[in-house]
Amino acid sequence: MTDIQADVIVVGSGVAGATLAAKAAAAGLKVAIIEAGAKVDRAEATQRYWDALIKVPESPYPPTPQAEHPISNDLDYWYRQAGPDRFKSTYVKVVGGTTWHWLGTCLRHVPADFRLKSLYGRGVDWPIAYDDLEPFYAAAETEIGVSGNSYEPLGSPRSAPYPMPAIPQTYLDKAFARALEGTAYQVRATPQGRNSQERDDRPSCCGNASCIPVCPVGAKYDASVHVDRAVKSGAVLHDRTTATFVETGPDGRIAAIRVKRPDGSEGRAVGKVFVIAAHAVETPRLLLNSRSEATPQGVANGSGQVGRNLMDHPTQLSWALTKEPVWPYRGPLSTSGIENLRDGPFRAERPAFRVEIDNDGWSWPTNAPISTAADLARTGLRGKALDAALRDHTSRHVRVASLVEQLPDPENRVTLDASERDMYGVPLPRLAYRLDDYAKAGLAAARAAHEEIFGRLGTREIRHMDDFAGAGHIIGTARMGEDPKTSVVDRELRSHQHRNLFILGSSVFPTSATANPTLTIAALSLRAVEAVKAATA
Repeated sequence: MTDIQADVIVVGSGVAGATLAAKAAAAGLKVAIIEAGAKVDRAEATQRYWDALIKVPESPYPPTPQAEHPISNDLDYWYRQAGPDRFKSTYVKVVGGTTWHWLGTCLRHVPADFRLKSLYGRGVDWPIAYDDLEPFYAAAETEIGVSGNSYEPLGSPRSAPYPMPAIPQTYLDKAFARALEGTAYQVRATPQGRNSQERDDRPSCCGNASCIPVCPVGAKYDASVHVDRAVKSGAVLHDRTTATFVETGPDGRIAAIRVKRPDGSEGRAVGKVFVIAAHAVETPRLLLNSRSEATPQGVANGSGQVGRNLMDHPTQLSWALTKEPVWPYRGPLSTSGIENLRDGPFRAERPAFRVEIDNDGWSWPTNAPISTAADLARTGLRGKALDAALRDHTSRHVRVASLVEQLPDPENRVTLDASERDMYGVPLPRLAYRLDDYAKAGLAAARAAHEEIFGRLGTREIRHMDDFAGAGHIIGTARMGEDPKTSVVDRELRSHQHRNLFILGSSVFPTSATANPTLTIAALSLRAVEAVKAATA
């Protein structure tokens, strides 16, 4: 039966879907938000993280049979990995989406990111330019509540200041800045989606140092903020409701989306306009599962591009020990970075990358400081001697992470597993993924940069992770473009095939660039609002 009716049906309540839903509802449209996961109780999520023996980004938001998702410490739990490399980034299914455990970095793309093919002969160009998106970047910064230094050059021209001053740089950041002054490595405060002062009924950041995976006080933005705004404007949230199939009508327009719930009930969501904002794995999974006589390759897949061009920011981790204390393990997990390496003629030969300077010491690569205590205890230290050695050692931990640009490759893709299905009968996601020589050259360049940076800092015991890490940035799989033969959506994020279907999120990015994607996701969603509103008329 039809049990959900609205002008606009939005699948997914992360930053993409929630931002658009809030704006559409505020404009007077009837909006329904369909979300597979449940609402998050912040206090309960925080307690789950504290209690977890294995602390990973998903610890506060464990998967359930009704809303399965990948987990960082078992990449075969939900993904069916086809290789040859393992895809290492994850997401969660909750109201507010993966912004619950994002770091909060809010960098814009740089102008050249939109013209990679034209400038450097790599990848593809976007169908829009930086100037097309710039006013929406400014709007997204206001919507999220970004704290930043409006006067620092980050390579992305601005038309408006950040809504809040920058989060203060840490003692560790300043040690990097002093050591690198006058070099090619420019240390800048990182713009981030967390309050530096009370704003929007949310407190200022008080430095809990658990941004990934949960901000205990709500100073860091998550998309439940926009879900709440949407609901206050009249939108209806249908949580614990999973979209399983997209129906098309005889005219090629989307007719309905079938949904299932944990209690076994089923229904249909019917509207004028449909917006799929279900993340770059779940979006193609839903579209590919919606095969019919009219859509034999799946919905919106006349180009065969749905699920293809899966990207991340393959990440090089390096860590070392300073001579003097720099006092990590305090404040937001990262408050500064090196952003001036994100563009240049070198992109014709190897990728750009940004260097994230991290305040959480060796915790990511080694599970420090717990592992440090164990290592020191194995040397025979006990009691006060162990305590003193632990304080000294951990006070000198430094780590950097370089997020490397990855090119689109049609063979890197999300497909449907041939045999395994979830409790609703939808095939599990099967991921084929490979780093090409271009990406590997970027990782090698990042390691070399880390060596130079640590050398300037006067560190010892420099170590590099042998394999790449995932950045948590799942990009591509439903890219935007001018040509319906080579892309899934147009410059307005409207499906080339189905004129009342829009796709939002990082799935539409033609290339990965180097910036953490959340701000660009929000900007693109805000840019799509007018087209969605017009399509309901």
